[in-house]
Amino acid sequence: MELPGSITITEVGPRDGLQNEPETVPVDAKVAFIDLLSNCGLKEIEATACVSPKWVPQLADAAEVLRRIQRRPGVIYSALIPNLEGWKRASDCGVDKIAVFTAASEEFSQKNTNASIAETLRRFEPVIAAAHENECPVRAYVSCVVACPYEGRIMPDQVRSVVDSLLSIGVDEIDLGDTIGKAIPADIDALVDSIGDAVPVEELVLHLHDTDGSALPCCLRAMEHGIRHFDASCGGLGGCPYAPGASGNLSTGDLLDLCLDQGIETGIDREQMRAAALGIETVLGRSLKS
Repeated sequence: MELPGSITITEVGPRDGLQNEPETVPVDAKVAFIDLLSNCGLKEIEATACVSPKWVPQLADAAEVLRRIQRRPGVIYSALIPNLEGWKRASDCGVDKIAVFTAASEEFSQKNTNASIAETLRRFEPVIAAAHENECPVRAYVSCVVACPYEGRIMPDQVRSVVDSLLSIGVDEIDLGDTIGKAIPADIDALVDSIGDAVPVEELVLHLHDTDGSALPCCLRAMEHGIRHFDASCGGLGGCPYAPGASGNLSTGDLLDLCLDQGIETGIDREQMRAAALGIETVLGRSLKS
């Protein structure tokens, strides 16, 4: 299997990276972070989430962040949203793309969204319709595609069932999330075998966490299969507030280094990404892992 000549990276640090921070990150700092990321050559930045402040207090300022960032031409600024109310908030702020989220694990879905998988899908239908009426594309995250902190191992056919349901209600993009960072390359093989005839492999997105240090080997295997789209977080920021033991996301810098080593183009300036990492590191008052 050959490696691709290029890949696309969606930067999720401002949302998935910061959502789990225990101390409130000021709006000015979030805006500055996103503005630095906008200078890196990224094609897409997940800027925030229009969710209930009760559940994710760190992102209570989503609307202000979306309004204040300096939007760079050619960059998609997206937001995670849970329901129609979230869509309205995001739409009013001129979001370019939205993401909805469910899981391949029933128990994780209940912990994360207070709803069953079927209930989350029903919630999405009016959101997807509203977004498409406004020519706004919709990504769908599927969490726990390899393992769940509550249920343990997740089988690929469980993932395939959720993916089929998402496609049937009209989502535009499927993002497979290894939420607690337990995937190994063989798990990527199994997921591609299970899902590859439902979604063209080159259109799948992979979202990895690096709990056990296996995220980069999984990226490499995914690339060999033909996956071209990956999520990553500046400095390895993040985790999941509903996934005990999950460490940070795959670091954007680490993924860039892998691509540089393998001769794979990303269009991203490594030094500008480092500057963004150093900037948010200063705000958080601690060293990032990468």
